[in-house]
Amino acid sequence: MTWFGLPLIHAAFDVAAWLASMLVFWLTTRRLLPAESLPANRVPYPGAYAIAAGAGALCGAMVFGTANALLSGQQALGFSMVGGIAGAIASVELFKRLAGVTGSTGIAFAAPLCATVAVGRWGCFFAGLADFTYGTPTGLPWGIDFGDGVARHPVQLYEAFAMTGMLVVLIERLVVRDRFWLANGFYLVVGWYALQRFVWEFFKPYANVIGPLDLFQIVCLGLLLYAWQMSRRATVR
Repeated sequence: MTWFGLPLIHAAFDVAAWLASMLVFWLTTRRLLPAESLPANRVPYPGAYAIAAGAGALCGAMVFGTANALLSGQQALGFSMVGGIAGAIASVELFKRLAGVTGSTGIAFAAPLCATVAVGRWGCFFAGLADFTYGTPTGLPWGIDFGDGVARHPVQLYEAFAMTGMLVVLIERLVVRDRFWLANGFYLVVGWYALQRFVWEFFKPYANVIGPLDLFQIVCLGLLLYAWQMSRRATVR
């Protein structure tokens, strides 16, 4: 019996990722973050802020996910985490500009983002070939056969472990109330997510768009630039 490709296994991990995200959000906002750093206390119309973030995430996830699927020869709708992050950031930054909000409002979502990816990627892993998130063939001893007789890079787990590591570091910094991480934690998490995702994309069978880069790597470069510029601006202040 194989665990790969079992019905609803991806959905089960999606639910687990959502629950983990909510638990981490509760822990950090109730126990680790100062009240003045929470979005509800920093932005006007918190409900509109949340809607902007959610709508941007959904649009970005579907647009970039579907575009990458079509470019790679998959005739199906796609859903992309990196596209969702980019969409949410673009939407929230537009909202902040219109509302006159300055500074970072994302620290409350930094740890939940880590948890979502760390848990959710296990669902991608167990979904197997059908999920189209598997890696390219490898001769390394940890290569995984997802059911087609080919040992592949378990890139889903590379990403899960990378974001678990960031979550541990972030929580430790928040526990000691590190001022730098309180001001820049969201940008550091986004930057780390983009950097590790950029690397793992070289081990995926996606179509190249510019030179050796696929669509998601181009989005990752945009996120890296965003994280660097915003953290630099926060440091200057």
